[in-house]
Amino acid sequence: MYKRLLGEEHPDIATSLNNLALLYYSQGRYAEAEPLFVQDLAISKRLLGEEHPDIATSLNNLAAFYYSQGRYAETEPLYQEALAMRKCLLGEEHPDIAQSLNNLAKLYYSQGKYAEAEPLYQEALVIFDEKLGGNHPHTVKCRENLELLRAANS
Repeated sequence: MYKRLLGEEHPDIATSLNNLALLYYSQGRYAEAEPLFVQDLAISKRLLGEEHPDIATSLNNLAAFYYSQGRYAETEPLYQEALAMRKCLLGEEHPDIAQSLNNLAKLYYSQGKYAEAEPLYQEALVIFDEKLGGNHPHTVKCRENLELLRAANS
């Protein structure tokens, strides 16, 4: 219905594609989710330009999808691009930066790259703690991730 009302190239269409992709992803319908994530990213870039917070979110969502599939070589550049874009657009201390750092650290941890993951977890934890507080779920999860890494590395 949105496509009929708004046309193929509208930000709301990209958002709807992303939301449907997330739904399919959560249902384990990966073959249906992936093209929607890719299409959302392509439409968003055409409409919003190469640097926009929504593009960073789309990059992050596609990266998370690839990560869940164990497709780490495809995951890393997307997480890195989302992080760089968020830093440029939001500054160094925004909670979205911490989330991107945590995601990239989790990827490195999954690959056994503990030396690369630890400083990212540490930086994310500082931001989460300062911006959201020590008891916020994101802060708690990041702290747990760092503790797991340290336990695995000892």
